[in-house]
Amino acid sequence: MKQRLSRFFDSMWYGRRPIALAFIPLSWLFALIIKVRKLMYTHGWKTSTRVSVPVIIVGNITVGGTGKTPLVIWLAQLLEKAGYKPGIISRGYGGIASSWPQQAREDSDSRVVGDEAKILARRAGCAVAVGPDRAKSAQALIDHHGCNVIVSDDGLQHYAIERDVEIAIVDGERRYGNNYLLPAGPLRESVERLKDVDLVVCNGLASSGEYPLKVEGKVAVNVLNETKTKPLDEFKGQTVHAVAGLGNPSRFFSHLKKFAVSFEPHVFPDHYQYTQSDITFDDDKLVMMTEKDAVKCTQIATENCWYVPIRAQMTEKFGLAVLSLIHERKNG
Repeated sequence: MKQRLSRFFDSMWYGRRPIALAFIPLSWLFALIIKVRKLMYTHGWKTSTRVSVPVIIVGNITVGGTGKTPLVIWLAQLLEKAGYKPGIISRGYGGIASSWPQQAREDSDSRVVGDEAKILARRAGCAVAVGPDRAKSAQALIDHHGCNVIVSDDGLQHYAIERDVEIAIVDGERRYGNNYLLPAGPLRESVERLKDVDLVVCNGLASSGEYPLKVEGKVAVNVLNETKTKPLDEFKGQTVHAVAGLGNPSRFFSHLKKFAVSFEPHVFPDHYQYTQSDITFDDDKLVMMTEKDAVKCTQIATENCWYVPIRAQMTEKFGLAVLSLIHERKNG
């Protein structure tokens, strides 16, 4: 049921189907809720918490994946090289922890802390805390790990924590779909919101004023034995089962096509919790998945399962812009 709904809305939002017009009244209501909520923070009717260190928000104005997590990892590594001690906070979406905030570690159970949090803990090389209250998560990193700058994976619309730098990511292929707010379209906020952020990053072909984000993923890693790797080029000509539980699975499929990997696509909802039957097929073809899927499949995978880790590549100009903004806001 969830998969069918996901496909329906995706087709409506990005296929520009006329049925979207039937949802316009609900979009007006959504817009009103957004406006009232922002006014409540502006006038102090709802409290926004200021923590003692700079906070960088990395988010988007559309539903679905745009590449936030790889960019957050890149930013954490940039900050560490610049002499900071970064910490990452995340919502921990899909996590079933009984109390929050939770520290996410490389050996954490993705079911407890969420799939994206586990990837951050594996790859970023810094402390990661997750929970619905981002201010509490940030304070935990400051108190227990001595972090002196916080990077938030998502949270552009989470005004309960004050921010020093806002970075919005745009999908270079799908952009803003039909340009309607939820539920008629994919927008969480109006496109005008991008005028308020500090930096706009585009995952794909960047427009004027946007910084290009490029992703690199040339190697496949075995899910059960991560010391076993293969260049994606070696899968050329093979047909694999391509499994993707993402906000935008077509991005993963397009990546495989770049390496001439033939595949049978298997699409699942974002943050989907897999069972063994989901990744078991009646043939001997290899199974290729994203890292986000792999962290949830380690207990049910077979030797035929591989994943493709993705890394963000940003320009030096973007890195300098980020560091300049932090310095300016920290000392301003």
